Amino acid sequence: MSKEWNVTIGSGEGKPFINVYYQKRRFRYWNGKTIGVKLRASENPELLRGAFILKLREGWRPSIRKVTSPTAVNKKTFLQLLHSQLEAKQKRQYSYHYKRDCKWLLNQWTNYAKDVGLLNCYPEDITSRVVEDFVKQPKWSARTQKNVLTYYKILTKDILKVSYSSIKINRIKSEMHKPIRNPEELLNDIYAFDKRLHLTCILTYGCLLRPHQEIRLLTWRDVDFSRRIISLSGKRNKSGKNRVVPMTQFVYDALYNFCEEKNPDHNILSSNERNYNRDFISLLWSRYRKQSLCLDPGVTLYSWRHHSAIKVFEKTGSILTLQQVMGHSDMKVSLNYRRGLEIQQIDVNDLPEL
Repeated sequence: MSKEWNVTIGSGEGKPFINVYYQKRRFRYWNGKTIGVKLRASENPELLRGAFILKLREGWRPSIRKVTSPTAVNKKTFLQLLHSQLEAKQKRQYSYHYKRDCKWLLNQWTNYAKDVGLLNCYPEDITSRVVEDFVKQPKWSARTQKNVLTYYKILTKDILKVSYSSIKINRIKSEMHKPIRNPEELLNDIYAFDKRLHLTCILTYGCLLRPHQEIRLLTWRDVDFSRRIISLSGKRNKSGKNRVVPMTQFVYDALYNFCEEKNPDHNILSSNERNYNRDFISLLWSRYRKQSLCLDPGVTLYSWRHHSAIKVFEKTGSILTLQQVMGHSDMKVSLNYRRGLEIQQIDVNDLPEL
């Protein structure tokens, strides 16, 4: 045989094959297809060996196959995987704000990745240090940094295997939600400005409904005047759970007197089958705030909900009741919420006397 090549017969699992040794490599062939011979090694291994020797003498040489790993071709970049995660979340029954914040985070990461050269990186290139540099950008407050880290964990849950324990966010200073001063006077002023905004504030305060989603989408079908309750399905509120809220007398009166026609299919605020857009209530409150002389600084539309939460907790002292009336899915949310309310934590009788 030539020193350049050699041909032998091998066997594997009882089946013969042809070994061609060339350039310190071994090539296995179970048939003669590669040299244009219709013969399998199992049929006549000696004859097939002879055919390979003849072809090698004529100048044929085995070629090294360039096997491309499927992972090298199909492997997605980190950014592509994030887009896939976002697309999946957009199709599921998450809240508008949840989807919006996930999308915002992806845009922020894309901009950051462009700046630092990580646009085409793979998940294994992302370390906890990279995540920390992204999250702790000086342009964001400590609260925003905390939210960014939370949503980053959500989007990368099934993509990254990174330890976040080393990422320390500066402590967030709690904001105190003060009760509204003279709520009746303020409600009268709002009523004179716009009845729809007045009813929104009444429902936010009296039933602790969320104005931008739960109240904006409220229909007359959700209101049962005979039982004095408002019913919302899990799809209609943030917690995802069915919610039944009793109506106090002032809520009952405000709803009953809002309009004469109460078509079950009509939206309460718009008085027809169409819902106002997501920014409608915010825009209405913004217009009222600009012209109002009764509104104290720092009072927002959600201040009605905070004010009501203070009243509920002062009356009951129960964090469970607060969770139920606020419509929180987890008691931890209610505990965090309570810390931001102006509620007296210590009784004067517990303090020392002189």
